[in-house]
Amino acid sequence: MERFYYGETIAEFLAEEPDAIFGALSQAESFNTAREQKNAWNEEIGLLKSILQEYSGDVFFEYSIPRLGKRVDVVLLINGIVLCLEFKVGAERFETADKEQVWDYALDIKNFHEPSRDLFVAPVLVATDAPDEPFELATCNYDDKVYAPLQANAATLKEAIAKVVDATPKTNVEGMSWARGRYSPTPTIIQAASALYAKHNVENITRCDAGENLKVTTDFILGVIDHAKANNEKCICFETGVPGAGKTLVGLNVAMKQFEKKEPAVYLSGNGPLVDVLTEALARDKVRQEREVGKKCTLTTARREVKSFIQIIHHYRDNALAKLKMPIRDGVLAIDPSKARKHSDDGYSEVEHVAIFDEAQRLWDQPHLSAWLARKKGVQNFPMSESEFLIWSLDLRPDWAVVVCLVGGGQEINSGEAGIAEPIRAANNTFPNWNVFISPQLTAKEYAEGNVEALLKTNPKVQKNVSLHLATSMRSFRAENLSNFVGQLLDRDASTAKNSYAEFCANYPIMLTRDLAKAKSWLRKVSGGSERYGMICSSQAFRLRPLAIDVRAKPNIVDWFLDDITDIRSSLFLEDVATEFDIQGLELDWSCLIWDGDFQYAPDGWIQKDFSGGKWKNINAPERRAFQVNAYRVLLTRARKGMIICVPEGDRGHPPDDTRRPEFYDETYKYLRSLGLKELA
Repeated sequence: MERFYYGETIAEFLAEEPDAIFGALSQAESFNTAREQKNAWNEEIGLLKSILQEYSGDVFFEYSIPRLGKRVDVVLLINGIVLCLEFKVGAERFETADKEQVWDYALDIKNFHEPSRDLFVAPVLVATDAPDEPFELATCNYDDKVYAPLQANAATLKEAIAKVVDATPKTNVEGMSWARGRYSPTPTIIQAASALYAKHNVENITRCDAGENLKVTTDFILGVIDHAKANNEKCICFETGVPGAGKTLVGLNVAMKQFEKKEPAVYLSGNGPLVDVLTEALARDKVRQEREVGKKCTLTTARREVKSFIQIIHHYRDNALAKLKMPIRDGVLAIDPSKARKHSDDGYSEVEHVAIFDEAQRLWDQPHLSAWLARKKGVQNFPMSESEFLIWSLDLRPDWAVVVCLVGGGQEINSGEAGIAEPIRAANNTFPNWNVFISPQLTAKEYAEGNVEALLKTNPKVQKNVSLHLATSMRSFRAENLSNFVGQLLDRDASTAKNSYAEFCANYPIMLTRDLAKAKSWLRKVSGGSERYGMICSSQAFRLRPLAIDVRAKPNIVDWFLDDITDIRSSLFLEDVATEFDIQGLELDWSCLIWDGDFQYAPDGWIQKDFSGGKWKNINAPERRAFQVNAYRVLLTRARKGMIICVPEGDRGHPPDDTRRPEFYDETYKYLRSLGLKELA
């Protein structure tokens, strides 16, 4: 669980046999190592052995930048200078993208890695077979003590290293302490995050039409944080909200407000597409704003700044895992002092006092996490669920901490998701000293199977507060009751659903069609200005291929959500389709939901199928059936202004395609029409 695959002093590296070094690298790699990677490691080892003879210091192969999901090929620490080497073995030219890659690594280390804040950092792109390039040693014009990338080949790498070392002041740095040093945001990132939020830069993702509701919830959570800090207490808040109500925006708001006070907080999500799109949207806005006032700002710089407070939860989790004493004995987690540096203010804890877990119900349960860690990380007998472990990592603080769980009801769509019951059990049993604040809605049936009251009835530290529930959907601001309607639709409560839709249909149209071309035409007609529209479908919709829709062809979700109509990758081009996994937590203004035979209406219950071996097969497992219902719940609540549902005709040939029989679709269409949805002419 070290941050690097291989790390030694240069002297020990030079003395060690190449096969032993290669073996250590191969053993550390979690996945099957491609032949190209093996060849690259061999060449890197040989090349560095030939040119490091005159140096002392440390060498690290495959050095990880925690929470950013990146690995630097090689980091050399010589005289307190950090050299980041990115190898392109066999490359005959220096590509711009490769230069940007190694530069990004160096800047990330400089900005996020505490021991590197006062050190010089030099990125070096090594295209082994490229022609010689002259070396111009210059620091970046916007980052102190970070050199502009040097470009070297196999023959000139030694000269490049010498040029950096000879021109840079020397500093004494202990290698392993440096390598295991923690990451935290810099003031520049904090200021940028505050400025981004003040100008409503998440506008393209979530429009703040229920701002007062969001302010009340944000202020309540900030009040809990202030109380915890003033009284050296630990608290956990469970915030609920209808789909599209702005739970994510509240989480970002809390994180940014904490940054304004220079008290690190981090917004964490396991939803990769959500993190990617939010990060890109904020970064693009940052560039635009800086250029509007005549300042220079690259998109790479803006992205790096945003990543300080918006992070993938798995990177955060793995950073905490790296500190543990191995093997785990008797089901008890313990910190290994040799892997983690102790700090006078917070022991071995994470940098942040506040961690915000979006879609907390999607965190893994103990069996799933334990099996995954054993299989992928070699960690055996892990005793905790993901939510329990993340709370544990903050419980290490001797002073105060706050965990905020943003909870969506009925939206578990992956196997191994524990649901909200698990963090509640953790708060109730493992961390009884924590104060617990819950939304009254957390007791509804869609959360923890309605068992929240039973889980918390013996906990004297529980407080309910209505401020922790967001009742108004901003996504469907024209139809605040859309989520209720969708629930009734999925429950097959036709009469209630029909009445619900009648109440908002004038402001929020839901159209029906059997013709995809007409559906696309309708989307283009009803949208205006910069409004976003796109096609969505279930991840199990495998028989839409005759309509030129293949769910196996994954879109680049950043391009899909953020690029304009001139880009064929954009949702606006209406070629690529997104699934529930791509779009959960995000929204469109208008959507076209294409409804396949995986989810068929029948009077006595939904007929649920998956496609395997060339035919549809029944889904019988209760958990998988629930996931599929939730997938359609997600898909039906993605549009803010209206949607069109396209239920294909199926194959009416003689004989018909058995995988696209009309009866797979006709009853669903009739059911939706019975709810009052208007058929497109």
